[in-house]
Amino acid sequence: MTKELTPKPNKISKLPSKMASEELTQKQLNLDLGIEAQREIDGVGMGVLSDGTPFLTGRGLARLIDIENLHIRTISMDWNDDPPKPRIEGIKSLLAKRDIEVETAHLEVMHGGVVVHAYPDYVCLAVLEYYAFDAAKPRAAARDNFRLLAGQALRELIYSQVGYDPTGKSIDLFKKWHERIELNHQSAPHGYFSVFNEAHTVIYELIMAGAKIDEKMVPDISIGIAWGKHWTDNALDAKYGKRNKFPHQYPDDHPQSKSNPQIANCYPIEALGAYRLWLQEEYIEGGKFANYLKTKAKDGLPPSVAQLAIERLVLKQLSSS
Repeated sequence: MTKELTPKPNKISKLPSKMASEELTQKQLNLDLGIEAQREIDGVGMGVLSDGTPFLTGRGLARLIDIENLHIRTISMDWNDDPPKPRIEGIKSLLAKRDIEVETAHLEVMHGGVVVHAYPDYVCLAVLEYYAFDAAKPRAAARDNFRLLAGQALRELIYSQVGYDPTGKSIDLFKKWHERIELNHQSAPHGYFSVFNEAHTVIYELIMAGAKIDEKMVPDISIGIAWGKHWTDNALDAKYGKRNKFPHQYPDDHPQSKSNPQIANCYPIEALGAYRLWLQEEYIEGGKFANYLKTKAKDGLPPSVAQLAIERLVLKQLSSS
């Protein structure tokens, strides 16, 4: 199986002027499009065209399907053959179900003096779906990635990875997290650590995966509750000393701020190693983190972002062991 995408937002761009569902005419295909944002992650090239269309490179699409890049190139080469080859006919049929008709599989765009073969997200999904279910030999990687990225998920994922905001708003993805850090970075008393200050790696990777950290998504609450239960269930007071209390502040735009200061637990610094081991082995790799992300789906967290956040954290921890 290929590696799944790991998004990393950068700067925010502007509102797209065309939607993927619009039919592309030959005149539109000849427009002098540019690339608004582009990057490569784990060998998967992606970006957003100047008209707002998200795309993958041919090599990136091949990685998602787990096939050689040559097979993607031949899709483009055979796109307008008459009669069409079965593979092309199948992919075009999937596009037609979405009322999409294109005269080429990819767009050629100059960027930095290099021609980029940009496969629009809707073409990518049709190719991915074909190899997942309709090909003579369906690909397991294509099936898994199609289930992860179907619908608007691929579009949203590319936007988040390259830092493109389709609403046209300028967003600082770190703003609310930084506000909390400013209020609380030195709030625990000397000789103790707080879960909030120790949750930075998890929060950072969530943001990098495209999650919106705000008043509706406060991961350190989930971590703190689980760690507190672990502490009590294992009588860790007897081993490390008693917990202490400290005042924790929320920014004014958080509903939690109405009861500021929140009185939170802090733990003896001698237990820090045990906490970090628990965070890795029990909270993240043991499934508690995945369960927390599932509860955030009702607040709009895309399943693809949840899965990618888990992949980023688990891979990083395994590689450091």
